[in-house]
Amino acid sequence: MQDPRAEENRIESSPYTETRAAASLAGVIVATTLVQAFVSWAAVVLPSIAPEFARAFSLSPALIGFQVSLVYGGAVLTSAFAGGMVRRYGACRTSQIALVLSGVGCALMALPTLIALPLASLSVGFGYGLTNPAAAHLIARLGAARHRNILFSAKQTGVPLGGVIAGMLAPPAAVAFGWQAAPLTAAVACIVLGLALQPIRARWDFDRDRSARFADRPFAGVALVWRDVILRRIALMSFCYSLAQVCLTTFLVTLLVEEAEFALVAAGFVLALVQAASVGGRLFWGWAADRIGRGLALLAALGLMTAVCSLAVAGLTQVLGAGPLVALFVIFGFAAVGWNGVYLAEVARIAGVRAGEATGGSRVITFAGVLVGPALFSLIVPAIGGYAAAFAAVAAVALIGVAFVRMAEAPRSPP
Repeated sequence: MQDPRAEENRIESSPYTETRAAASLAGVIVATTLVQAFVSWAAVVLPSIAPEFARAFSLSPALIGFQVSLVYGGAVLTSAFAGGMVRRYGACRTSQIALVLSGVGCALMALPTLIALPLASLSVGFGYGLTNPAAAHLIARLGAARHRNILFSAKQTGVPLGGVIAGMLAPPAAVAFGWQAAPLTAAVACIVLGLALQPIRARWDFDRDRSARFADRPFAGVALVWRDVILRRIALMSFCYSLAQVCLTTFLVTLLVEEAEFALVAAGFVLALVQAASVGGRLFWGWAADRIGRGLALLAALGLMTAVCSLAVAGLTQVLGAGPLVALFVIFGFAAVGWNGVYLAEVARIAGVRAGEATGGSRVITFAGVLVGPALFSLIVPAIGGYAAAFAAVAAVALIGVAFVRMAEAPRSPP
């Protein structure tokens, strides 16, 4: 008589089962990328129309940095709870909550008063902070270790894709229908996608633990990261790299309009180009990390590229023509926004079964860099003499990040 366990093993390893697993993973990558893209769109929608928004309220465009800091301040708060939320509600439900929070925040942004802006920005940030731990949980559960970097990098293309959408849609909408049209469009998109995820919720959230209390240890993930010397150092690297990244994406449009005499729609198109290059960068660097098997070394190289591009912006913006300047920013985006997937894959590799919790904890530190960066940049601009010149400070921060990741490699080196 045939052993039932042998039959079960045969079925589990059958081509049909493998095909079904691959299809499930593809669905997860598509869905989590869309979630990340729409939430990222919500996060950068005001920076992509900063000159128009500032003009409506008679403000300096440089102040948009404080709004972005509020967004990522909200992300820091929810990143601390995100791992627990994934355990209790499931990764799909957590993603839906992220989309609703971002959509509500964008709707509040469209109100014709600055009073609602802090709450609106925090709401978008609350949603942003939930996305990565939810995605990490699903990908770590389904993805093969040998493809970890490319899988996480593919999902992380959602961040620059959101920037592409914002750059392509928000400035034309603001010029044609008024600045409120830009955040309202993002609000509708986030809510619709949240509803569209409902049919797959039960299938993806089968492993949720209804008895888990996500608020019991809100900083357990941060503690987990901080106890591990390698996780701690690459998290500090992410603080520096995220600061450089967000300064590029936040102030690019304003720099082009205010200092390079670009029209708003043209500057938005350049933002879209830069973010599109970032999509390619995330995929390329993820593929490269899997090929060479040295994610930390690749992260150090990306930090050096970011520093060089930052210095080039600081020194050459006033002398380059429009074409070379756009090319410089495209290369800048390819490097400075391309590191995230490799970084998250390294966190997942080191943390193992605690990937979701470690991702949430590490992202608290990552978002702290995004929280601090735009506000500091806004303060530096008048002191240093302009948006382009302020990128010299960004170069210095990127080099500090390189030092952290090089130290993270040290424990793995032979004595």
